[in-house]
Amino acid sequence: MLVSYLDDVEKYAPNLTMVNVMRHILNHSFFEASTRIKFQGFGNSSYKNREMSEAFKMLERSFLIQLVYPVTNTEMPVKVNYRRSPKLQVVDRGLVNYFSGIQGELIPVNDLNDSFKGRIAEHITGQELLTLADSVLFKLNYRTRENKDADAELDFIWKYKNKVIPIEVKSGKAGKLRSLHQFVDRSPHDFAVRVFSGKLSVENATTISGKKYKLINLPFYLIHKLQEYLNYYIDSGFIS
Repeated sequence: MLVSYLDDVEKYAPNLTMVNVMRHILNHSFFEASTRIKFQGFGNSSYKNREMSEAFKMLERSFLIQLVYPVTNTEMPVKVNYRRSPKLQVVDRGLVNYFSGIQGELIPVNDLNDSFKGRIAEHITGQELLTLADSVLFKLNYRTRENKDADAELDFIWKYKNKVIPIEVKSGKAGKLRSLHQFVDRSPHDFAVRVFSGKLSVENATTISGKKYKLINLPFYLIHKLQEYLNYYIDSGFIS
């Protein structure tokens, strides 16, 4: 399959240099899935920032990858910051598992967050969220703090009607969801989603600063039902 992807590059690249750059990206993308990347020097290359940027955009238009850019605000309208480093979402998580050498490791695990430093869990969540899109123009986003030196980072945000829903991919107690708490503290509403390997539930939670909110705990196998659960728990008045 990878060979087919590499062969198809010539259909999109305008010249030989761009063919080589795009093939380089494909060969190294699986190792960098769900990480923040920089175009300059991606995959330890000597290609220039402009060449890499254009090649990434071409691969994105071919739907082989998606560049997930951050937002800093917590309410609509969402403002994407294209000046900050994007995360890399790869279309085929099977190839991500294979080229990372962890496909055998995933079989016996009880919690996906324990594998590959949680990156596979985040990547799976991203792929499932992409399947919920009703337009080819849909883009995933994650959230960072306005202060560029701050390290708090929320895995995903989801636009639900007139609200921005924070989504964190993490196991453990709700009290340890630091990035999610920071989002909730700044948000005009009081609910959030945690994707994990446990059972579906809604719990009363409190941020570190003391704001009470409702946390929807969503198992990995129910991510594709996110919209339905938001409709049920929020719009039905179950969560007020």
